[in-house]
Amino acid sequence: QVQLVESGGGLVQAGGSMRLSCVASGSGFTINRMGWWRQPPGKTRELVAVITRDGSTEYTESVKGRFTVSGDNAKGTVYLQMSSLKPEDTGIYSCYANVFDQITYYSRWGLGTQVTVSS
Repeated sequence: QVQLVESGGGLVQAGGSMRLSCVASGSGFTINRMGWWRQPPGKTRELVAVITRDGSTEYTESVKGRFTVSGDNAKGTVYLQMSSLKPEDTGIYSCYANVFDQITYYSRWGLGTQVTVSS
């Protein structure tokens, strides 16, 4: 089983920057893709950004040009550099990994870290 642990997060003013990190641990699996989801207050969780094994990246429209996802699936690391932060970026950010354990694909999420952007 894969376990994900996030670090970073906290309080930042609008227009500021913040970096989130995530490390995967465990054995017996291959990571297919990693990324970040977020859940704003009172809203459903949404996918923010992902990076695949070949380095391809995808972003939700609202963060394009402001957020950058990076990392190495083979090493089990993923980062999210967030710039020009807006109050609407506030939420719980969770690391995500889609893995293959030689039998099936499955997804896991970390416990999450709070990001609060003040206006």
